Amino acid sequence: MVVLGIDIGSARIKAGMVDEQGAIVASRTIETPADLDGFLSSLQDAIRWLLEATALPAGVGVGCKGIIDPDSTRIEVLPGHLHFLQGLRLADLVGLPLDVPIFADNDARVALAGEMVWGAARDHSNVVMLTLGNGVGGAVLANGQLLRGHSGVAGHLGHVTVDPDGPVCVCGNRGCLETVFSARAIEGEVWAAVHRGCASALTRLFREQPQLATCRTIFQAVSEGDSLAVAIVSKAIRKLGAAIAGLLHVFDPEIVIIGGPVADAGAALLVPLQEEVWTRSHGLLRREVPLVEQQVPDKSGIVGAAGLVIAPRG
Repeated sequence: MVVLGIDIGSARIKAGMVDEQGAIVASRTIETPADLDGFLSSLQDAIRWLLEATALPAGVGVGCKGIIDPDSTRIEVLPGHLHFLQGLRLADLVGLPLDVPIFADNDARVALAGEMVWGAARDHSNVVMLTLGNGVGGAVLANGQLLRGHSGVAGHLGHVTVDPDGPVCVCGNRGCLETVFSARAIEGEVWAAVHRGCASALTRLFREQPQLATCRTIFQAVSEGDSLAVAIVSKAIRKLGAAIAGLLHVFDPEIVIIGGPVADAGAALLVPLQEEVWTRSHGLLRREVPLVEQQVPDKSGIVGAAGLVIAPRG
């Protein structure tokens, strides 16, 4: 048996057939077209290629940014480059026979669905997941069910307010978590420091083009003991740890899964973050909630989307 996983991103569409062990057996990646006609043509061409290379899938899972109605697969809200998809049903865009079930959800919930089937959330009923990248995504498994809320926005953990007077967020609020801990937030702090000429290896490397200092290079500087990088990342981790401690008191999870590109920092992120969370939460919880890395190795979103087909639905 294979299932089809599709990840719709603003830059690329990734689609692949996934087997029962969570392995991608065939995949295609295409640039995301800028209009609906091009989108439909490119997506359906990729799906036809996958069908010819493998077989008709037992089901389809689709992950997409924005707010998705999982019952109808309708895209309720999708700002940005893909706004032309807003109001459409993803099930209608795939172009497969009606007897092939199609599931769709927000990309962060899709990541957690993959962890429920093949990763760190297996055998757990209460899990919080954060996906750390250019923004901060989130998803919650509560009593064995993906939490969606009244209007489908539950789990947008990157928009928890951590600083009421903080920077303006893309959502219109101020001081959201992703304004203080995300790749863009950390990079922005370093770029400003480099522009000011602060003493740092990063300043020597990126003085002329501070925008080339990525989150990956910043964490590398942390591992080498660069004082500027250590100060900026430590401050960001304190704020992330404070936010997670608050989430523990709301959701009382068994584990917290940390995923997304920033999680590639590994121990440089997870060790101080776990300590910060424990310090802030042990008084009431009386237990240390483990922070674990995302276990599904696929970063394309294909496997997570395929997990929507198999993950239990309450």
